[in-house]
Amino acid sequence: MAVLFRKRDGKTIYSTKSTMLFPYWVQWFTDSFLRLDHNNKLKNTSNHEIDLCNVYGLTRKETHLLRSFQRGKLKSQKLKRQDGVEEEYPLFYYADPEQGIVDSQFVGLYEPINDEKRQPTDKKQYLFAMGVERANVQIGYVMLNTLCLREHNRLCDVLASNYPDWDDERLFQTSRNILMAIILKIIMEEYINHITPYHFKLFADPEAFTKESWHRPNHMAIEFDFVYRWHSAIPETFNYNGQPIHIAKSLWNNKLFIDKGLGALMEETCSQPGTKIGLFNTPDILVELTELPSIKLGRQLQLASYNDYREMCGFPRVTSFKQITGNEFAQEKLKELYGDVDKIEFFVGLYAEDGRKNSTIPALVARLIGIDAFSQALTNPLLSPNIFNENTFSPVGWKIIQNTKTVSDLVNRNVPPSNKKYKVSFDL
Repeated sequence: MAVLFRKRDGKTIYSTKSTMLFPYWVQWFTDSFLRLDHNNKLKNTSNHEIDLCNVYGLTRKETHLLRSFQRGKLKSQKLKRQDGVEEEYPLFYYADPEQGIVDSQFVGLYEPINDEKRQPTDKKQYLFAMGVERANVQIGYVMLNTLCLREHNRLCDVLASNYPDWDDERLFQTSRNILMAIILKIIMEEYINHITPYHFKLFADPEAFTKESWHRPNHMAIEFDFVYRWHSAIPETFNYNGQPIHIAKSLWNNKLFIDKGLGALMEETCSQPGTKIGLFNTPDILVELTELPSIKLGRQLQLASYNDYREMCGFPRVTSFKQITGNEFAQEKLKELYGDVDKIEFFVGLYAEDGRKNSTIPALVARLIGIDAFSQALTNPLLSPNIFNENTFSPVGWKIIQNTKTVSDLVNRNVPPSNKKYKVSFDL
């Protein structure tokens, strides 16, 4: 099965639509609710909500460990870039990185995964205390978490200056709700619009869903986890300070981020393409670690076939390999491995399909994401027509939500003051 995911002759297929911010965002965003238990892959350890647990923690106890309890803010520190300019970051997680001793104020935040425990001291010393155990895994993830921390603390300052009688708790909870609403809005108005091929634009309008059952848990099934396993979207190498480096060097390596700073790293990230989602394009280091275990898990769970899921989603069943993809090599390998189109597994079929024009993802993947986005993400309780208003977020917070539409908006108001406006986008 590995042949279906490995690159042909080592050649990488780059995306013609997406910057590297796209796969970074996808990993960061989905890791907050697609959280398989490391000890039991049949369990999801998330809260089944888009609740920014990667920033705030999964439980109230974990959230308390990350809070400063001063003016509603999260704990943070100032660190200098290589050019000497200070920027805001989370606190460091380890008090003694050489011995692996966690800072006492973060004991109980989470159990570090084994990969983190194996990191050398020169990397451990820069790992941050954030909401979940995987938050330090890659600089793209850390960059987005740090962006949210800065925005939360900025919101606290704005609210405190406008509502001086508010206490720490009200400042914290209102800022968190505003930030979650902003992220939900960006998901609908920038991220979803980026992955779809439509000429019209979607926008977050809770009033259109007044008959929906609000506060309905966003149940995350294993199929949706498979839908978001876009390891082929991650380039094997990328440019950092104008020089190519292997993606492995960006793992658990926050020093790369601290040295460069948020704005500059974001802009360089958005100046280069991600890679195409599909077969024959996964970095070698991820084929054995991610793609093959996904196939094995699908078999363990006895998932229905790719064709069965097509039928469930309203697509016609395919009757030949040519109907799945126009790639003759892919047709040949699928026929060699499965013999019959009805035997193609769900996970493989998802990524065997050809992509649609001006879309980042194949049709069945897009349909399944659409089902979730419109039936569950938009029914987040914060978007209920009874809650999504200035009474919940305050008049000042409501105005901020309305005036925030893109990741670029967040970045450019959370970098040190300068005359430069950083170019940040999912689109090339």
